[in-house]
Amino acid sequence: MVTNHTGTGMAAPLNGGRVAGYAGLLVLGALTGVAGALVQGDWFPGGLVLALLGAAALFYGGRLTTGTGVGVAAPALGWLIAVILLTATRPEGDFVFGAGVGSYVFLLGGMVAAVICATLRTPAWSASGSARPGK
Repeated sequence: MVTNHTGTGMAAPLNGGRVAGYAGLLVLGALTGVAGALVQGDWFPGGLVLALLGAAALFYGGRLTTGTGVGVAAPALGWLIAVILLTATRPEGDFVFGAGVGSYVFLLGGMVAAVICATLRTPAWSASGSARPGK
């Protein structure tokens, strides 16, 4: 009997492809944070909903793609870094986020979406590599 020692999920060995995937998710998270910051203020309230759905979809997609919590943490970290940098005022006094309810909902809603996606279980069909559950 031959056993497979490669493991899946967090037990999978860290290789160049996995590191590149996590780096790509980090960059996508940052881009999603910048796009969400611009959209949520311009098209309120539809832009806010669109920005939060985009962030949540990226976080959950990272979870499904990698099968690990790191798949959520990487885009969430990129998103958080971008959003925090955009909240800081510049020496000229300019900033992207205005002091409104929408900005706070975007900040807190994105963090809540990341936590929810990190605590969700990965469906059995995504880890098995088969499109049909139980097969």
